[in-house]
Amino acid sequence: MSNATENCEENNLPSAFGNLKSAMNDAHDLKNDAPQSNLAHLIGKVRAKLKEAIDAELAQFDITAAQYVVLSMLVAKSPETASQLCRENSYDPGAMTRMIDRLEKKKLLRRLRSPADRRVVMLELTEQGQAIHPALRACSLNVAARLLRGFSKSEVVQLEKLLERVLANS
Repeated sequence: MSNATENCEENNLPSAFGNLKSAMNDAHDLKNDAPQSNLAHLIGKVRAKLKEAIDAELAQFDITAAQYVVLSMLVAKSPETASQLCRENSYDPGAMTRMIDRLEKKKLLRRLRSPADRRVVMLELTEQGQAIHPALRACSLNVAARLLRGFSKSEVVQLEKLLERVLANS
């Protein structure tokens, strides 16, 4: 076993990490953690399956899951610039520019110069983008309902709260 691996084992954590070691022990049994069942792996697989299912459902509209996220964020008017979208979605600026180019070509959004600062390019949905969003949202909700089949309402709420706590800890 390498030194790096040995240093990461729970019993070899330095004493300065005592609280972390305790929290990790309480939250998860690290010694019996199979790679295919660890938290990061499971979250990654769920994200990939969710994206794949939404992509399939939205294919009829020639929209991807990533494009749907951008359109939905613009509906909510939370980010209004490409850089804000990048920060919110952990996207590379180049990839975001290409995605915005595709959505603009489809006439679903447009770029506008900010009246307050001409260097800033604002994004907004077109009428066509606003009109198609409810159908895209319905597809997304259908996928979520399918993936959460068999879960009670309280289990879904609990899952959401647990994931929010994971995000709050990051």
